[in-house]
Amino acid sequence: MLQIRDNALESARQVSNRLLEGTLGLQFYRLNLKIYPFHILRENALASGAGADRFSTGMAHSFGTPIGIAAQVKKGQTIFQVDTDEKNVLLAKKALNRAASKLPCSCIIEITKNA
Repeated sequence: MLQIRDNALESARQVSNRLLEGTLGLQFYRLNLKIYPFHILRENALASGAGADRFSTGMAHSFGTPIGIAAQVKKGQTIFQVDTDEKNVLLAKKALNRAASKLPCSCIIEITKNA
């Protein structure tokens, strides 16, 4: 299980969408983000300085301040999907490669042909 923060997903979406929209136009592709960041990331601020070890009690239950949200992704799960014509497949692959460079994981681009 991997957690991908929402700002990494948004950055990947923007960089791939910019390439596709600038080259193809809005009518010749559809970019789908298949995951959503539901998981709330929390942190418990710990005291520092002299005698701080007596005050820090750890993080019990889900208490802590929210610091962001992330999507939990399993191995092999689809993150992005691009639907386009057969002649634009190489451009879509290039856009997904750019999006993959923004994500904190290794990604595989799979090309499927729909009948």
